[in-house]
Amino acid sequence: MVLYQVLHSVVPPVAKLVWRPTIRGLHNVPATGGVILASNHLSFIDSVVIPVVVPRKVVFLAKSDYFDGTGIKGAFSRAWFTGLGMLPVDRDDTKAAMASLDVALDVLARGEAFGIYPEGTRSRDGRLYRGRTGVAHLALTAGVPIVPVGLVGTEKIQPVGSRLPKVVKVDITFGEPIEVAGRFDGVALGKARRVLTDEVMTAIQDLSGQEPAGVYNDRAPDA
Repeated sequence: MVLYQVLHSVVPPVAKLVWRPTIRGLHNVPATGGVILASNHLSFIDSVVIPVVVPRKVVFLAKSDYFDGTGIKGAFSRAWFTGLGMLPVDRDDTKAAMASLDVALDVLARGEAFGIYPEGTRSRDGRLYRGRTGVAHLALTAGVPIVPVGLVGTEKIQPVGSRLPKVVKVDITFGEPIEVAGRFDGVALGKARRVLTDEVMTAIQDLSGQEPAGVYNDRAPDA
């Protein structure tokens, strides 16, 4: 917690000064209480951009590789991602991936904000892919609202193959919260998850302006 407070007092002001992002709808993010921030996913940097602009702590899951390094570089990586509020998950371990949903529920039960990418992995062609229902599972189980987030331009900050980040125009828009309490009473759970997930993806598409792909996104080896 101390490391988070230290990093969050330094990184956001510097990042905003350098990139000067356009931020809209930040008032839609509740100041307190459990909430899910569901965003489109264009770059690995998205999990830094959102916590930088949101005034409260946002917990994301990150590849366990970022926490497993050795030496000075490994220690710095662990400190950086831990300080940003991220939690490790082994995406190649099916059981660990399932357990990550329990981790997310614990975060929400503590009244914190949890960030998630319903597409599952970043879009490599700029289109918005079909959402997986984990986001709806979390919202319905925890009884918390979902705030859709639309990112534009983050894929240009540090394109694949570039060594240093670039100063580019980035837009972050937070949509109106999607409430779930009482909305799906009597609806079959599977249907409720699908309907809610599709509603979230439509809201994200309205914010990001992306072309819908209409299919699920498969994870690339380096994603």
